[in-house]
Amino acid sequence: MGIGDKIKHVAEDVKGKAEEVTGKVTGNDKLEAEGKVDQSKASIKQAGENVKDAVKE
Repeated sequence: MGIGDKIKHVAEDVKGKAEEVTGKVTGNDKLEAEGKVDQSKASIKQAGENVKDAVKE
């Protein structure tokens, strides 16, 4: 996995966590759910990249 991809995935995860927390604090269920979705997407992308790296080795 390239360093650029790693940074993108971590940034997406952090953004999702921030949205989730903001949604919880403000009582905005939609924002909280969007944050959880962003975190899930980032995790899936990271897992996919890890599989690619393992296959290369």
